[in-house]
Amino acid sequence: MRALASLLATLVAASAFAQGYPAKPVRVIVPFPPGGSADAASRSMAEKLSSLWGQPVVLEHKPGAGTTIAAAYVAASAPDAYTILFCGAISHAASANLYRNLPYDALKSFAPLGTISLSPFILVVNPRVKADTVGALVEIAKARPGALNYASSGNGASPHLAAEMFARAAGIRMVHVPFKGMQPALVALVSGEVDLTFADIAAMPLVRSGRLKALAVTTAKPSPLVPGVPTLAEAGVAGMDIPSVAGFIAPAGTPRETVAFINASMNRALAAADLRERLTGLGFEPYASSPEEFGAFLAAEVRRYAQVIRDAGIRVD
Repeated sequence: MRALASLLATLVAASAFAQGYPAKPVRVIVPFPPGGSADAASRSMAEKLSSLWGQPVVLEHKPGAGTTIAAAYVAASAPDAYTILFCGAISHAASANLYRNLPYDALKSFAPLGTISLSPFILVVNPRVKADTVGALVEIAKARPGALNYASSGNGASPHLAAEMFARAAGIRMVHVPFKGMQPALVALVSGEVDLTFADIAAMPLVRSGRLKALAVTTAKPSPLVPGVPTLAEAGVAGMDIPSVAGFIAPAGTPRETVAFINASMNRALAAADLRERLTGLGFEPYASSPEEFGAFLAAEVRRYAQVIRDAGIRVD
């Protein structure tokens, strides 16, 4: 059955190519500023697709309002896949539950194309915190409720949501200290202004230098990007699986054959050794999926973070 499905996908993809897609440059709208991890992942895939298609695939950054400016722009674009969105699943799902009166629906307004990468968040602490394991950290928090504080890159941002999920799963209470971005949050953590955060792979140089301690990763399985660091579940906090998944989505109504063609191209790109090596070097695990798999994952994330945001009473600034 898988072989048949693969053959059908190939035939559908070939049909889209025969119809001329892409016949002009494709724009990837990135909802984050240039220079960050989203820029690096999206640029890597865009350059590979450009090589495969013989057409420019260019990045256009539209940051702000928790990724909703970029999402609204793509949702209102023509459903021809010449304007697509780089979608960080957590940010996309969280924004759907944090912002009212959005001009789009996080699921119905888009056609998932496929995934690019999967990576963990890392629970990192300042070395002055006398905990070398998650269990020891939980003991400190339970002995002194509210004594530990954690940094995030802003209210409703991924590190905030991860910390809230961790606190609830571990049965502890911590104080949230939001910053305007992850870089100032890490600066505050290194200086000892705050005790811990849930950071992306960009924190690893600080871990390797001894300026921070890595206690666990948030994915269900250990990450090859953070060797030797256990998962939160392995460290005794059950039920924790918070992957950071990124991919591309197009406006709803994009023809199915075009969706299939783009997905086949993305998965072909992710099978190439040069792209896999580049993504891994940037701190991402290459992660391929079908449009249906990515769509189901996004739907589950929207439901999950609706619950987290409601239970924690999170509001945007």
